[in-house]
Amino acid sequence: MLLMLACALPQAARAAEGTVEITRAYIEAAEEGYRLSAAYSFDLNHGLEDALQYGVALNFSTQITFTRPRWYWFDEKAVTARRTHKLWYNVLTRQYHVQIEGSVRQNFDSLDDALFFIRRPTRWVVAPRGALKVGEIYNVTLSMGMDRDYLPKPIQVNAFNNRDWNLASQKRTFQYRAE
Repeated sequence: MLLMLACALPQAARAAEGTVEITRAYIEAAEEGYRLSAAYSFDLNHGLEDALQYGVALNFSTQITFTRPRWYWFDEKAVTARRTHKLWYNVLTRQYHVQIEGSVRQNFDSLDDALFFIRRPTRWVVAPRGALKVGEIYNVTLSMGMDRDYLPKPIQVNAFNNRDWNLASQKRTFQYRAE
């Protein structure tokens, strides 16, 4: 029995290595629209850290979808939004940079600080006011992970065949009543 447990523990630890855990996710209504407040838990493995040190930029994408269930047809997709954080290291300045796609970049002295910014993103307006029908219940599906499509082509071939380059979350679904 102990032998079986000893063999199973390292496999469970390796399985959890390449995952992103969504630790917090909720929607809040604001004047400008509906905001996502989320937090993620993940660590980069040694291979991803090495790639980052050698100048490979890593992109982390968050995707959110609001669907409204209908009894007579497929669920209505009300809103779909995607946001990408780009993380890279500059060898000359010895700084890490994080840029939200379409926004200003921020500089960090350590990888931990840069990853903290990605793990705890600012409240993001995922839908404008009026995109959701007030009082209706929506199923919200959220996922986050490293987007391998942004990698250089030679690395993409290796990334799709290598577990070390697969860093993603399970889809998390919760309900939200539009305010």
